[in-house]
Formats: sequence, C-alpha cells, structure tokens
Amino acid sequence: MTTVESAHNVRVLGSGPKTIVLGHGFGTDQSVWKHLSPHLIADYKVIVYDNMGSGPTNPDYFDFDRYATLEGYAYDLLAILEEFQVEKCIYVGHSLSSMTGAIASIFRPDLFHKLIMISASPRFMNTDDYYGGFEKKEIDQLCSAMETNYKSWISGFAPLVVGGDMDSVAVQEFSRTLFNMRPDIALSVFRTIFTFDSRHYLERVIVPCHIIQSSKDMAVPMAVAEYLHQNLGGKSIVEMMPTEGHLPQLSSPEITIPVLLRHIKHDIC
Repeated sequence: MTTVESAHNVRVLGSGPKTIVLGHGFGTDQSVWKHLSPHLIADYKVIVYDNMGSGPTNPDYFDFDRYATLEGYAYDLLAILEEFQVEKCIYVGHSLSSMTGAIASIFRPDLFHKLIMISASPRFMNTDDYYGGFEKKEIDQLCSAMETNYKSWISGFAPLVVGGDMDSVAVQEFSRTLFNMRPDIALSVFRTIFTFDSRHYLERVIVPCHIIQSSKDMAVPMAVAEYLHQNLGGKSIVEMMPTEGHLPQLSSPEITIPVLLRHIKHDIC
C-alpha cells in the first residue's frame, strides 16, 4: 500500500469503465457516501477517500500550514488521481470537497469529466456585495465555543447543520464523525472553511458543474447556488431539492440519491 493510499484510506469499489470519485465535507469521512456508493458499483469504478484531518486519518499527518488553504486538499486529490492512474473522472464533492474539486480542476481540467457539487459555497462569510450566510462575529463565536468545550459544541452544531434533533440517525452519525476528529484539527479545518474566499477561482473553472442544493440549508443559502451558477467559467446547472440540511445525502437519501444518480448519468446539454 502506498503512502497516499494509506494516508487517505483510499478504497476502490466496483470495476466499471468510468470512474467516479467521492469527496466528503467537514466533520464527516468517506462513510457519508454509504447510501450512494451501493448504487454505483455495478456500473462504475468508485474511488472513496478520507480528507486529511478527518477521524479515520492519522492526525500526525495533518499539516496545519498545508491545510490552512483549500489548495492543500486539492493537491491531495490530484495525488490520489495520479496514484490510481485516473485519466478522467466524474467528481462528486460535498461542501468543502466541492470547492476542492473545483480548484483541482483548474490545475488539471483534463482529469475531470464533470463536477457534481453538493452544498457548495465559494465563501461562507458575508461581505458588502455578497451574502454567504454568516457574519464574522458568528464564526468567531462558533470557533470560541469549539475551543471551550468541543463535545458540547458538537451537541449544538450537529442538529443545526443536519436539520434534525439528537435522536435523528443522521444527526447521530454526523456527531459520531465529528467526535472522531481531534479537536484542535477540527478547529483548524473549521476556521479554514469558514474564512476562505474562493470566488476568484470560479471563472477559471471550465469543467461542467452540476450544483445540487437543499432548499433549506443553514450553512449555504439558496442564493449561493445561484451565485456559483452565474460565476463559474464553464457550463453549469442548478437543482434545488426539497430537502433540509447541509448533508442531504445522509439525512434525506431517498430524495438525494436519485437526484445524484441522474446528474451522474446525464451531462449538461
């Protein structure tokens, strides 16, 4: 097993002629795709991996400087594609990984047939001319709460993000993967995500992008999906789902999985 393979817990499922790569968002790991991957392995080769810093990865490998920007994650993705000799793939990215995929596609557009972006945002913080959903003060308060009591923070954050109460299976699952992260790493990744600004990259993304969004997502307002659609450099399409929460593939798989399968199968006309 290579260093890249072992560091990111890369797994290859199925053996179809086309390759699909699944990238997860903050606080989760590759298990977030458990409802989607079984529908893919009969027809595709599916590559799943863990972002550095997620619970199943070795925290000793987490470089705080490298992962202070999204480029660090994009270089990891490209290393995985190179290691597994992927010539072209359909990349399905959730939240953080949707923008990771977008940046990676600027560096190597030849490796990506299209990007499917779930709950994507190029910037979470509001500015004078942009509504991302969060004021700086709110983000600072969330970071402070993480530092004070990470366990307590999870019990409030997970239901808010998923859209349910602590008895919800999806909330419990998200809480589990959050608990698996080392608190200082979780805080670092959280700060990176909620303070980055990738808007300047958008016009350079020429790979077709399928933007999938919950109609009610506390982390990503519907206006952000439209902003992506208007500012990406290549073809794009937006589909709003009648779902609630930032992790619809986990909380509403019965609605989300058919939508994802349709966008995987059909290209933008």
